[in-house]
Amino acid sequence: MVDNIRWPVMFNHMVEQSQSLDLVFHALGDATRRAMLHRLATREHTVGELAEPFDMSLASASKHIKTLERAGLVTRRVRGRIHYCRLNPRPLEKADGWLRTYERLWDLRLARLAELLRHPEDESHP
Repeated sequence: MVDNIRWPVMFNHMVEQSQSLDLVFHALGDATRRAMLHRLATREHTVGELAEPFDMSLASASKHIKTLERAGLVTRRVRGRIHYCRLNPRPLEKADGWLRTYERLWDLRLARLAELLRHPEDESHP
C-alpha cells in the first residue's frame, strides 16, 4: 500500500541530502578551501590566520569561509572584531559515505580483474 502523505517527505529528504552533498563537493572543489579545512583539522583559526598562507585579503578569505559555512563544514564565532573558525567534520562523513559506495564498486571490479589475470586461460571465472 502506498502512503501518499509520506512520499513528499521522503522525496524532500532525498533532495535535501543531495543538495547538502552538492554544497560539500562544491566547497571541496577549490584548493584554497581544501587547504583551509586542512589547517582547521588541527585547531580553531581566525580568518586572518586562514588567509595568511595565501597572501589574500580578509574579504577574499571570508568569501571562501562563507562557502565552507554554507556546506556546513565550518562554524564561525565572533568575539569582538575577531572571527574564529572551527571545522565541523559531519558533512565530510556524509561525503565519505557517498564515496565509499563507489569504492566498494571499484574494489569488486578490481578483485574480478585480479582473478582474471591470475587465471587468463580459464574463461569460466566471472
